[in-house]
Amino acid sequence: MNDLAARLRDLHRPGDPLILPNVWDAASAGVVEEAGYPAIATASAAISAMLGYPDQEGAPAEEMFAAAGRVVRAVRVPVTVDAEAGYGLPPGELVERLTAIGAVGCNLEDTVHPGGSLADVDAQAEFLAAVRAAGPDLVINARADTFMVADPDFDPVDEAIARGRRYLEAGADCVYPILAPADAVGTLAKELPGPVNANCLPGTDVARLASLGVARISFGPTPYRVALAALKDFATRLKAGEDPYAGGA
Repeated sequence: MNDLAARLRDLHRPGDPLILPNVWDAASAGVVEEAGYPAIATASAAISAMLGYPDQEGAPAEEMFAAAGRVVRAVRVPVTVDAEAGYGLPPGELVERLTAIGAVGCNLEDTVHPGGSLADVDAQAEFLAAVRAAGPDLVINARADTFMVADPDFDPVDEAIARGRRYLEAGADCVYPILAPADAVGTLAKELPGPVNANCLPGTDVARLASLGVARISFGPTPYRVALAALKDFATRLKAGEDPYAGGA
């Protein structure tokens, strides 16, 4: 486990980022590993949807951990799990659950559920510090959700930088300003004294994000949605009496 965690941590290289086409089950994890990716990341939105629940901790924690555990068992490379906001678990228990399924990393967001407001930055930093203390080897990817909250009281870039610095000081390995647009990513990568995780959003690409200095690139639930779109196309063609393989399935 320590070796896998070290390998995952070492893959976070600014300018030469770890690219993560996020997965949702054992089969998708196997596909990504077979394609040659050196690590696997789950997407909570995709897993909760696959299980039949809404995102943002709408699924029972037990089911989310069980699904993530099946991903871990399906591959040999390091796996980092999207643990949302921690499911209300004490830090020690959260780390214990992650370790029990074989995960060596996790995402932890600073959105409060239910409600969707941003967590108090001091409280979130304390939480991350406690997670770090409970899991010295765990690769912690701390989300800063300032681009997901419309709040006139702060600038999302400045707030992400302030929060990211606190989270790195608390022991996070990487800061994830989720949904930050490309024109903000460069500033974040320069101003944050640690690795930055960016989303590859429509209109940008991996090469551009790498040139901006990010150390990790995520796709969230997009691969899951692409897979569902392929299934929908297949089923629609079949129902219409057309060749279901004509769409490239």
